[in-house]
Amino acid sequence: MYKTRLLLWILVSALFGVSLGCQTAAQSVSAISDRPDTPFKLSTFEAEATVRVGLVLGGRVLDIAGASDHLASEAGLSAMTLPDDMKTLIEEYATVSPRLYQIANYYGANGSDGLAFAFDVSSVSIKAPIKYPWNILAAAANYKAHAEGMGQNRGGGEENQAEGGRRRGGFDPSKIAEIVPERDAPVMFAKSPRSCIIDPGEPYYIPPGRERIDWEGEMAIIIGKPAYLVSQADAHDHVFGYSIMYDVSDRGGRTREVAMFPGPNWFDGKSTNRGAPFGPFITPKEFISDPANMRLVTKVNGVVKQDQTTADLIWNEENLIAYTTSILMLYPGDVIATGTPAGTGAERREFLKPGDVVEIELEGVGTLTTPIESYTES
Repeated sequence: MYKTRLLLWILVSALFGVSLGCQTAAQSVSAISDRPDTPFKLSTFEAEATVRVGLVLGGRVLDIAGASDHLASEAGLSAMTLPDDMKTLIEEYATVSPRLYQIANYYGANGSDGLAFAFDVSSVSIKAPIKYPWNILAAAANYKAHAEGMGQNRGGGEENQAEGGRRRGGFDPSKIAEIVPERDAPVMFAKSPRSCIIDPGEPYYIPPGRERIDWEGEMAIIIGKPAYLVSQADAHDHVFGYSIMYDVSDRGGRTREVAMFPGPNWFDGKSTNRGAPFGPFITPKEFISDPANMRLVTKVNGVVKQDQTTADLIWNEENLIAYTTSILMLYPGDVIATGTPAGTGAERREFLKPGDVVEIELEGVGTLTTPIESYTES
């Protein structure tokens, strides 16, 4: 009888222990929220000769694949294979975002010091977030103050160059007050993703004969899912997040005109090689409280040249997405550069030279730095 009771006690204790262990494990899993409670940014970075997708928490960047594996082991979460490139991550965000939220919530609270998948941002090579989106579309003269400033500048650039008493290219700043964004179309142009995108910190090389290279800091909208014939009401639903693009512009250094089409050659002025520095991070839209009021500051050699908020946009996010998708399909990872604020070199009659450094800071995203150098054949 004693032995029977002893065996029963051992069995009950064992079952209770298993139950308690399961309950503890369940609590540890449920305690890690899969909601966007901890803000983060996303990056593409290289560390230890490997290019990775990173989740940025303060001054640390976590390789998402390593962080997910470690978290699964530590907290008893199910294993999950995360994408190893940003464009795929954006395409699969609806599925993988709960795990990213868990990573941010766990390591944001507990730290990541000493973990093999975590690095100081300053110790790695930050790359352009997406290499390469299918499309880069950009808006011209889309900040009211910039458009007005270009209108006051007779000969300042492709948006407004005077010849024989008329405005070449048809730019007429007197019409700004008459614009109805929901009715009127913005002027858009495209840049080649493969030829134009360069990494943060990489130099832009001034091509021979071009002496009027300008700075244009811009907020970049990153598309989150296929978008065609999207209404303004549904536009934000198709946004993934926000980044920074430097729309390098040649204001007429060697612009050639075509006799049949009077006016500036926009391809010549906007699509120079390496003319779209991009990054350093993407901030998912759930962590930007008001994209219609983000501060954008551009500095040249530490001196502020542009300082405005996106509240001054003529065509806002909804207008731009509705208009561009009325023309063509946009895909996850595609970029819409929303235009540049007042204070460009064209307005100031000053341009970049070798040795200059352009810094573009966007509230909630980070700072994109681009050194300016002369092109030399290697």
